[in-house]
Amino acid sequence: MNSSSCYLTFIKHIAIVVILIILSVEVSGSWWFISQLNIHSLGANVVCDNIPGLEGRQRRLCRHHPDVMLSLGEGARLGIEECQYHFRNQRWNCSTLERDTSLFGRVILRGSRETAYIHAITSAGVVYAITKACSRGQLSNCACDPNKRGSHQDKKGMFDWGGCSDNVQYGTTFTRMFIDAREGKQRDGRAMMNLHNNRAGRRAIKKFRKLECKCHGVSGSCTIRTCWLAMQEFRLVGSHLKTRYNGATLVMMKQNGASLIVANKNHKKPTRSDLVYLESSPDYCLENPEVGSLGTEGRTCNKSSLGTDGCDIMCCGRGYHTRVVKQQYKCECKFHWCCIVQCKDCQQWVELHTCKGQETTTVKDPS
Repeated sequence: MNSSSCYLTFIKHIAIVVILIILSVEVSGSWWFISQLNIHSLGANVVCDNIPGLEGRQRRLCRHHPDVMLSLGEGARLGIEECQYHFRNQRWNCSTLERDTSLFGRVILRGSRETAYIHAITSAGVVYAITKACSRGQLSNCACDPNKRGSHQDKKGMFDWGGCSDNVQYGTTFTRMFIDAREGKQRDGRAMMNLHNNRAGRRAIKKFRKLECKCHGVSGSCTIRTCWLAMQEFRLVGSHLKTRYNGATLVMMKQNGASLIVANKNHKKPTRSDLVYLESSPDYCLENPEVGSLGTEGRTCNKSSLGTDGCDIMCCGRGYHTRVVKQQYKCECKFHWCCIVQCKDCQQWVELHTCKGQETTTVKDPS
């Protein structure tokens, strides 16, 4: 690398550090911000030493395991994307804020259902990404699950462990050590809530694993089976946690301050796989920076839907604007041997509905 390239790299690193310092003054930091940084190009030490809000243990893990931190950032992005997919048609759509090291803004300051889901899905995403990296041989301290050896039996009979079983235990352990570091130092209700939901996310990964097998024998007969345990697609995890979000349990701190208890005695005690929350959510109808609500003004809604994406619910009864716009789409697609699909670009006029804002009344000057 010549002197000019070295100088540009140095300037880029300094710029990142300055931005992080400025941001740390404006908001509280979070490990989630790692998902927004390119650790590979910046270097783990630059990132680890300058993200505001990291605990000492998190910084040490970050410096000592730069390869794992790459996967951790990918896992956080995976969790955020999954969150945005499942909430795309709801008033709160899991939006993130640019130039904000807390990433989700003030919404995470509340102990709401939304915060519970964010903690669970990002924790699950990190376990998933780290485990995948282990199986691909991308991490120096782990590989395939070392415990899956020898013979075993399932409903179909005996089989030999082979292939590469996903090492979910390593992914789970590293994720717990890193993500739970801040909460582990506190013993208040919010810390207990976060720890519970982090764990629920990690447990969801273990729930969605399946046995994959390969048959060996004459003419494809299964006289011998070689099997391995693999994680299923992450979408299943996201859907499972969305169901847990819908049935999340309202809890409160026990009087002795040692644990959380159900706020309503008529409700069942949550399991370790359930999500819990401490306070009700705002309606997210109007912009309110204090509670992290961006409002729904300008959001696209479905005029004919009776669900959460419908204009009545999405717009909170404020009404909606309608305009006709031209949209492009692929049409008259034909398959050509071999193996190309060619389509024409067609256009159509469609109605687009967007939520109105809050009406404001102007007071006339009596003079």
